Amino acid sequence: MLSTLLTIWLLHMAALITPGANVLLISQLAASGQTRGATQAALGVATGAAIWSSAAVLGVHALFAAFPAIRLGLQWAGALYLLYIASRLWRSTSSPTAAAAPPMGGWRAYRLGLLTNLSNPKSALFFGSVFSTALPAQPGSVMLAAAVLLIVCNAAAWHLGLAYVFSRRRVQASYAAQRGWIGRVAGATLGALGVGLLVASLREVRR
Repeated sequence: MLSTLLTIWLLHMAALITPGANVLLISQLAASGQTRGATQAALGVATGAAIWSSAAVLGVHALFAAFPAIRLGLQWAGALYLLYIASRLWRSTSSPTAAAAPPMGGWRAYRLGLLTNLSNPKSALFFGSVFSTALPAQPGSVMLAAAVLLIVCNAAAWHLGLAYVFSRRRVQASYAAQRGWIGRVAGATLGALGVGLLVASLREVRR
């Protein structure tokens, strides 16, 4: 069991350390001085990981494979959501002298982290592939519960760690000095992720 969980942990860590929408969101919030918002967003991301990993255990990835229209619909919604967040981020830092965004409330930040994680239905396919690769042919309920719990704890630890690191004063001071272009780069990156999802969806539709 320990070797199986270690394999799942390694595969999940490989995905976590790859910069994506979740990392950009939390680092941006923390570096801009919204430490509490970044922490709440990290918990929202961890909740999203719990939902997607549980969905994979329940076989939702198989449902997506059997009915790709469902996944494509969710993928389109997620792409549009990422583009919406990207546009707001770009406008909020449209110039280096733009006013700082007001502090984000706990529930709003949590919801933002949750929706950002849920915006990519390919996460269910990822967890489905990880579980199918690492788990035995007939995993028991204890093994499945342990795998989901590992994913949640892993996601929470990683993203809370990001919130802590980027909320350090030195990082925040550097961010404050370069807030305009950093925000635009983050917005452009999120926008590129959203466009990538849309392009991937269009390619699947044309097949």
